[in-house]
Amino acid sequence: MLGGLHHVTALAGSAQQNLDFYAGFLGLRLVKRTVNFDDPATHHFYFGGPDGAPGTLITFFPWGRFRPSRKGAGQAVGFAFRVAESALDQWQRRAASSGVTTSGAETRFGETVLTLFDPDGIAVELVASAHGPRDGGLDALHSVTLCETALDRPVELLGFLGFQPAGREGERARFQLPGQSSYVDILDQPGAERGKMGPGSIHHVAFAVADEPTQLEWRERLIEHGLRVSPVKDRSYFHSIYFREPGGVLFEIATLGPGFLIDESLNDLGSRLCLPTWLEPVRESLEPRLTRVHIPPPAAMTLT
Repeated sequence: MLGGLHHVTALAGSAQQNLDFYAGFLGLRLVKRTVNFDDPATHHFYFGGPDGAPGTLITFFPWGRFRPSRKGAGQAVGFAFRVAESALDQWQRRAASSGVTTSGAETRFGETVLTLFDPDGIAVELVASAHGPRDGGLDALHSVTLCETALDRPVELLGFLGFQPAGREGERARFQLPGQSSYVDILDQPGAERGKMGPGSIHHVAFAVADEPTQLEWRERLIEHGLRVSPVKDRSYFHSIYFREPGGVLFEIATLGPGFLIDESLNDLGSRLCLPTWLEPVRESLEPRLTRVHIPPPAAMTLT
């Protein structure tokens, strides 16, 4: 069985604005600063919990100037973190004082949700939870939202992956893996225009598996199910396979290990540019091609 959400990866414009929002404003830890292995002249930032545990991770490729994006069908269009119920009002005030756009709070499946928009327009939802961190900061990923023009084939695939229906409100259908605390929501929007990738769009959604043998079993099962699945990709900190669900959203299945401590200590996570072994020989020529950035200290988010 899959182990719930592993991470969500999105495209950003400005590398510095991305760092300032996710590490500075939201207070997530920059747990790894590396490069896009398929485009090494581009940063790859990993933000998450204190130790970068799978299930807490949001990652970004800041591509700078690029073709305009369009949110729409065949894309993930938002992701959510859990926060303490008592923290939501403070987050709303914090957003207002920092000039961060919000859509206000709403109730969804019995939970209060505050939607913030990052500098590129990605919807970052904060879901009030009785089990959220007592310091008011962000907890693990709560959910990811997909946009689809039809539900039948995406729902069939989610069922194949082990998800079960967990509710329906209006155009939003919710699905959950048994025993897991994260969700996949689908917006049923038959008239939605096709999404277009660019800064401000979510590139893919990753689900977790325990190890490589389990990943290979899933790869065989997915191929037998009629899907085109990538070979196993070595991402240094985990191994990955990729495939598209019938509506077009790119899914990944990623292993839990080896994790982020293979090239930095826990205290030093995110403090330097880490490269995979095959790129170390070109570090001197590669680093000047990357946008220079300043790592902001996370702003404290303590309840008052």
